[in-house]
Amino acid sequence: MPPLVTPIRQRFDRAGIALSALCAAHCLLSIVLVSAVGLGASLGLSALLHPDIHRIGLAVATLIAAVAIGWGALTHRVAAPSVVAMLGLGLMGGALAVPHGTQEAVLTVIGVTLLALGHILNLRHLRGSCVAGCER
Repeated sequence: MPPLVTPIRQRFDRAGIALSALCAAHCLLSIVLVSAVGLGASLGLSALLHPDIHRIGLAVATLIAAVAIGWGALTHRVAAPSVVAMLGLGLMGGALAVPHGTQEAVLTVIGVTLLALGHILNLRHLRGSCVAGCER
């Protein structure tokens, strides 16, 4: 019987994928609402467009990735999920250093896409790994 920790780790990976998708949607919708349509402030969406949202999102993404990707690396011993996820987190962090706008959104969307890919790779390697404590 597989250990209980496998479903928990899978939930962390799935949460990371879902939050990455929400972050990408937030960035793209922010650009559309503010730049193209000009509705951001008039609809009262200024709180959702505040730059602190990105700092908080990066902190949450980093915590989830540290648990899920780190735990996965210890389990399956494959570097690809960690490398891809860390590159994504790096781009997300780099997005905080550029002015709020299109450049930030592009870096963030690429970053969350790579982070989600890291979580997907992590889930795939979980299926092929020995999670019941067998020797390699």
